[in-house]
Amino acid sequence: MSFGRSAKRKEPLNESGLYDYAVKALGRHMRTEAELRRLMQTRVEPGDRGQTIIAAVLARLREQRYLDDRSYAETFTRLRQENEKLGARTVRQKLAQKGVARSIAEAAIDARYSATDEEALARQHLERKRIRKPENEKDTARVMRRLVTAGFSTGVIYKILRQWDVPDESLAALDTLDTDKSDDL
Repeated sequence: MSFGRSAKRKEPLNESGLYDYAVKALGRHMRTEAELRRLMQTRVEPGDRGQTIIAAVLARLREQRYLDDRSYAETFTRLRQENEKLGARTVRQKLAQKGVARSIAEAAIDARYSATDEEALARQHLERKRIRKPENEKDTARVMRRLVTAGFSTGVIYKILRQWDVPDESLAALDTLDTDKSDDL
């Protein structure tokens, strides 16, 4: 007995069908060219013929401005900075995961983060996540991990922790953790 989706593969789509499929996929949410290519890959016949169909559909979508990685990167970067209060490093990593070219990602991040006060953004991130002043070394390490994961530099993180009057022993313990982890690499 089979549960869930049928195990049989759907019939491969022709160019017109694949175009309609791609437009519907883009209608659900913005996608990069690489994401859309991966999605369409499952709906065409394998081999050169399928790749030709995908290339034609992608060209048509770019021509009609339904697909634009530059616009995607700019919007993605703006939303991550304004809504999630993420640092540039994390946004760069997420764009790379989505298949945006490095040059396009760098241009969007530079344009968005060049005039941004990283410390203020980090404080906004802490406030958004309701992270309070650490009470002990364990809390201090947790705050640091959260800020590193959010894409902020260690210099800004230490500055915030010092302004919170975190004891020097806790900061020293973080330094030893950092060097221990870098030795493992």
